[in-house]
Amino acid sequence: PLREGEQHTAVVFRREQRVATAKKRDAMGIHRIEAGMPAVSEQDKAAISDIAALGLNAEVFAFARCIPDEIKVVKGCGVKGVVVEIPASDHMIKYAYGWSFDRAMKSSIDTTLAAKEAGLYTVFFTIDATLTELNRFLDIVSQVATEGHMDALTIADTVGVVTPEAISVVIPKVIDRLKKPVEIHCHQDFGLGVANTVAALQAGASVAHTTITGLGERAGNVPMEDVVLSLLCLHDVNLGIKTEKF
Repeated sequence: PLREGEQHTAVVFRREQRVATAKKRDAMGIHRIEAGMPAVSEQDKAAISDIAALGLNAEVFAFARCIPDEIKVVKGCGVKGVVVEIPASDHMIKYAYGWSFDRAMKSSIDTTLAAKEAGLYTVFFTIDATLTELNRFLDIVSQVATEGHMDALTIADTVGVVTPEAISVVIPKVIDRLKKPVEIHCHQDFGLGVANTVAALQAGASVAHTTITGLGERAGNVPMEDVVLSLLCLHDVNLGIKTEKF
């Protein structure tokens, strides 16, 4: 994700840099580009619109909070899909957002329904999923899937607390409960981000969220290069990424 990589301390991409980076990623064979969060600023919105208008082979997505009005902004950028974020854990809902659980649930349902109505492929992104008790997490995402909408679910290991062993157990249970594609979003805490991502893919996850060289907040995001080469060299899985362009 361009958006997540830019959360690295002191990193800010100009409009033309975002577009140039997107072109290079597309030439590399990247499958999806999360181009940014258009509600942040007019500059971000313009850059995302520029990228969406390039006609890339990669699918171009934008990012939004669980606020229905942000979906209108995303739709106006011309992207194919939207990643909609909200915390899953009670701790982060209360202390990071200052919301009640009921408000978070209603916002999730309303925003994902708005995304469906807008014709956007909708990825429901659960912040702090790995610090949410599993059965409660399953109940939460099932309610959003039933009363709201999601084409796919992202499990985010927001503060880097999960292990490959846990991931291999959790992913099949989530897929079995939701009957929808599951995406994995990890960070490099304890150096486990790549291992957790590969374990998730082995367990049935269908999309890995990565950044170039692992650029990102705190310990960094998962480096795209390490995931691609681990799959290719250790598991004989070729994603079609042109590694000579790294």
